Amino acid sequence: MKLAELNNLDLQDAANWPRPVKLATAVLVFGLVIAGGWYLDWNSQAKALKRLTAREAELRQGFELRQQRAASLAAYQQRLIDMEASFGALLSQLPSQADVPKLLDDISQTGLANGLEFELFRPQAEVQREFHAELPIAIRARGSYHQFARFISDLANLPRIVTVHDISIQRSGDGGGLTMELLAKTYWYLDDVGAQ
Repeated sequence: MKLAELNNLDLQDAANWPRPVKLATAVLVFGLVIAGGWYLDWNSQAKALKRLTAREAELRQGFELRQQRAASLAAYQQRLIDMEASFGALLSQLPSQADVPKLLDDISQTGLANGLEFELFRPQAEVQREFHAELPIAIRARGSYHQFARFISDLANLPRIVTVHDISIQRSGDGGGLTMELLAKTYWYLDDVGAQ
């Protein structure tokens, strides 16, 4: 087909066009319909699909995480019960403020029972924390290394919590053994209103 024949084609008489022209026109119209559909509708739908696919993956991951948590809920509840029991046991080891004088006496008696000579046994001002209060006790005692070790061990075995900090052991100035200085701390729990 020649170019002159294409110029003579009548749109009103498209049924009588030559077969290659009909086929080319059909392909062109089909291409324009596809391009128009893509531009006007399918492109936005493809973007929405991509967005929703990403959102689905995110939701699936969140669901799986929640499913794992739900599956281990019984274990978490048991751990909570165990922690509450442990907390109660530890809380019972803390003296109340009324028990502090007896605890101070127990610490002093523990040192004397181990053969220590106290040069200083001074409870200091209590320190308030968020949930508990602590009472530091400055201690200086004379004795042997083994007496100090037994004293520290016996402090750890007291029924109430006593911690030992800042231990310093030096030779006595008079050459008669060793001097140990330390800071012992005992604690008590403050109830919900922050009372002692």
